[in-house]
Amino acid sequence: MVRGVIEKAKACTIFIYAHHKTLALMRKYTKKRDIVRPGVTRFATSFLSLQSLMEKKSELRTMFASSDWDKCKHSRINKRESNLFNHYECGFLEWSRIVLKVFAPLVRVLCLVDGDKKPSMGFLYGELLHAKEEIKGALKNQEALYREVLEIIETKARDRLDRPLHLTAYILNPYYSYKDEMIQSNSFVMDGLLECVEKIFPDFDAQNVVLNDELLKYKNKEGSFGRPAAKMGCTKTIDTFDPVGWWGTYGNGVPNLQRMARRILSLTSTSSRCERNWSTFEGIQTKKRNRLDTTRLTNLVYVQFNSKMKEKREKVMKMGRDVLLANDASKAQGWIVEGGDEDVEEEGMVGEMDSGRGSNMNFQVRELHEEDFVSDEEEDEEEVEFEPDTEGVLEGFQEEIDA
Repeated sequence: MVRGVIEKAKACTIFIYAHHKTLALMRKYTKKRDIVRPGVTRFATSFLSLQSLMEKKSELRTMFASSDWDKCKHSRINKRESNLFNHYECGFLEWSRIVLKVFAPLVRVLCLVDGDKKPSMGFLYGELLHAKEEIKGALKNQEALYREVLEIIETKARDRLDRPLHLTAYILNPYYSYKDEMIQSNSFVMDGLLECVEKIFPDFDAQNVVLNDELLKYKNKEGSFGRPAAKMGCTKTIDTFDPVGWWGTYGNGVPNLQRMARRILSLTSTSSRCERNWSTFEGIQTKKRNRLDTTRLTNLVYVQFNSKMKEKREKVMKMGRDVLLANDASKAQGWIVEGGDEDVEEEGMVGEMDSGRGSNMNFQVRELHEEDFVSDEEEDEEEVEFEPDTEGVLEGFQEEIDA
């Protein structure tokens, strides 16, 4: 179901971006806003682009029904692709709404993991469980509909997002354990906690103190853990609650468990920051600049990477939320070029592609820049302004798909 909707949407965007005339018409009717929105991963690109198509469905319908479209030769040569938006009349629109409802909880988890606001280790497993429940609700709790979706999520998460470290962070985060005491009775979660304690405290005496003394105080809310302020602090929203600070305030009576909790809850759950730093290195140390000394190279990377972080933080502060939009349009090749996704998978990269690597690529990386689509006769046309990063990712789309 999901794959079918995505493939139909891709067929539409690939057809539009493949021809100069169709691309110009699309930008004319959407007021120079692109329908493809690259994300930080291919998963995010699928969500953002499908959401973008839904937001602009009225403009695209108008375009396909216009006299301008009838005069375009591509509307006569490629009947199947040019009539793709007729899918709106035969269930495509309804299925697109369902797919967005399924995607939205997972996108929120991705926003949490990829965000810069706070360490995400303490929230990842709990929010993934919450996302599964939201997906069930979106599919009206019909097992026949959500079973396959949840199986895919569980397969991808198994041995990746349910390791002892994730489970320990889940139970030691009072945001979850204070709201649902049944977590302490979950054998899978408790086994993960026990394994993690054994790894962090190799000494048996230390294990005995943590598990048989300090952990019991936390589970039974004894001492400072039972104070009304401690319980009230856990009622904050996920954006405002700081589990590390909470443990620093109320965990002084259990020093070993406090130290363990603060270390684990301070962890991030993604290596994307390191990967982007490596990309910065690759961008600076090119063939023409391969004689840079180590100190100068490090300083250049430091300045460039931190300037990007500063720019993103300013956007986040202005909007009040993280965004999943990517600056590199090559992350959306599957929505612009036929076979783009397959070539990314051959290179073994998820959501990213380096046009300079590999010899099996059979297409030219296509960037979302206006100059790529302007002919010699049209160089004086008005400059196109692309859809900015400040466009909402999750904000406002729920009312649209529920309409």
